[in-house]
Amino acid sequence: MRHLIETFALEALRRGRSVEQFLGGAGTVESPEVRWVEIRPVPHGFVVVLHEDEDIGGEDFCDLHGLRGVEREDGQQNFGHEIGVVGAGTEPLHLAAQELGADPDRWCSQGVAGGDYLDYVRAGRPDLHPAE
Repeated sequence: MRHLIETFALEALRRGRSVEQFLGGAGTVESPEVRWVEIRPVPHGFVVVLHEDEDIGGEDFCDLHGLRGVEREDGQQNFGHEIGVVGAGTEPLHLAAQELGADPDRWCSQGVAGGDYLDYVRAGRPDLHPAE
């Protein structure tokens, strides 16, 4: 089973493990990107990090951690944007849901959300985030 129910995601965080979730496609046709969120333990709680990476993967390469971050305006590579640091309990999952639209039923153990990215690639990279 790829996805963790909320209770199991919280238990993984309590054990000092990171959880992650593929959020879908972003960017433009000329410069496609993917978005994913990671929650990892830090000394005083949990940090929620949004990753926006170049969509350069495929069926032979779907490791989200291996994708290149989108280049920032200052020319540096983006290694993730910290959304916030929160305490224990359900706070990190709620922050990710509130700020990024993360689905409480689609959290994965670290390294597993690449399976959702692969599903996205195999589906023809559909637009999962329609324009507002």
